[in-house]
Amino acid sequence: MEISPTNKESSVLAPILPLELLQPFYPYQELAKELLPLTLDGDDGSHDVAHLQRVWKNVRQISRKEGGDLRILCAAVLLHDCVIVEKNSPQRPLASRLAAEKAGAILSALGWDATEIEKTAHAIEAHSFSAAIPPQTLEAKILQDADRLDAIGMIGIARCFYIGGRMRSALYDVTDPLAQRRQYDDQRFVLDHFETKLFKLQESFQTSAGRTMAEQRTERMRRFFNEFQEEV
Repeated sequence: MEISPTNKESSVLAPILPLELLQPFYPYQELAKELLPLTLDGDDGSHDVAHLQRVWKNVRQISRKEGGDLRILCAAVLLHDCVIVEKNSPQRPLASRLAAEKAGAILSALGWDATEIEKTAHAIEAHSFSAAIPPQTLEAKILQDADRLDAIGMIGIARCFYIGGRMRSALYDVTDPLAQRRQYDDQRFVLDHFETKLFKLQESFQTSAGRTMAEQRTERMRRFFNEFQEEV
């Protein structure tokens, strides 16, 4: 079954999207129908619609304990990666700010009020690790936690190696896999990224619910890391 766009307010006519892509964003499928087409034009499989669906799932899990405005959160999830900058680009720290600016223009065209736009834009600009913008609202804290949860655990492992492949990084340093005689270099070796960033992410979580989930996912990564070492 397919859904075609009907919203007259949108400045961009959305293509026909399968219901299966929209259903995971329940109860905001109509919002997803308007905004998803603006996030589907890249080729980065670590920032695709599946990523958005997982982040929304994380948001809902956190929100059940923490609260927050789910409509603003859903818009922020759908648009938080609407501007993609590769991990190894010098422009990477600007990505979330650029996405927030673009999101503000999109939501303004859809008739959202200024307060809603400001809250959504702030959540988007503050979600990024590289931007280092402290989240000031509950929605911003929840989005940051939800997005970082997708960077750790089993999904985080898969995304880490996927991104390493895009960057043409080696799996590990064959002469010193655990960096016992060298500096970590996660631009060259994927395995180094676990120590330089992934294992540390749980320390940055903003909400109690998010921290609990992060602890569980970090433990899964440590099991993988230890078992990986046995095979090299």
